[in-house]
Amino acid sequence: MDIFLQQLINGLTLGAVYALVALGYTMVYGIIGLINFAHGEVVMIGTMVAFTIITALASAGGVPTPIIFGAGLLAAVMCCMGLGWGLERVAYRPLRHAPRLAPLITAIGMSILLQNLAMIVWGRNYINFPQMIDKVSYEVGGAIFTNVQVAIVLTAGVTMIGLLYLIFKTKLGAAMRATSQNPHVAALMGVNINRVISLAFIIGSALGAIAGLMVGSYYEIAHYQMGFMLGLKAFTAAVLGGIGNMAGAMVGGLLLGVIEALGAGYIGDLTGGFLGSHYQDIFAFMVLIIVLMFRPSGLFGERTGERA
Repeated sequence: MDIFLQQLINGLTLGAVYALVALGYTMVYGIIGLINFAHGEVVMIGTMVAFTIITALASAGGVPTPIIFGAGLLAAVMCCMGLGWGLERVAYRPLRHAPRLAPLITAIGMSILLQNLAMIVWGRNYINFPQMIDKVSYEVGGAIFTNVQVAIVLTAGVTMIGLLYLIFKTKLGAAMRATSQNPHVAALMGVNINRVISLAFIIGSALGAIAGLMVGSYYEIAHYQMGFMLGLKAFTAAVLGGIGNMAGAMVGGLLLGVIEALGAGYIGDLTGGFLGSHYQDIFAFMVLIIVLMFRPSGLFGERTGERA
């Protein structure tokens, strides 16, 4: 029971990160039907930028920790928002009406390009992410969790609630939903389609920056290839929940995190010690295969519109 509760807590923490990244995928897909496979690298860039700012301010001395952390977060969010806008404007907009394979290949190409740029700027080696918060451990039912995990889950929850409010209670959200349903009719009603699509990339990239800072704070390491696997798992979470559906991305992320954590905790017992916890990645892709086989539209279905 102790292992189950411990892995459940770990899974919720991990799932909160997956959910934030998955929202970036599902926002873009829900509006223009494009899988932005460079989104994981946007998350990685956010982590690296936050690392650079936090390290520089910490080494300067005399700067309060909340200001250092806030400056790192703000820099990461602004940088990722600009990167998301640039990706949409330069790489995806010219191919918006091209065959589906063209933007897919472009997205993979942009992913590789961002990885190599990050390698040039920050190097090949793992980077030790500064520990900004003194970790305090708590025990519940034999399971241990930290204040960092609590902060990650609460921040993700507040962010997701804010996003839902934006989508369903504001004019911008109404424009996004109209564009998702039928972009041509939305344009006739006065919606600036290009602006809405750009904002979807920008908002999704901002969520990715927040997730990137969470990953860096939790694992205390960063690497130029960290966004690849994280992006694949978040994409799996989006597919699990129903890509194009906001609530589905959130639930899918949490479910995937819990499944992966429970798998890591019990895979040794299930295989008689043949496989260890470092094989936990296989569970994410097993889930993806099963979902695609038996429910391709995901748990919450797919919100689709008529696209000409």
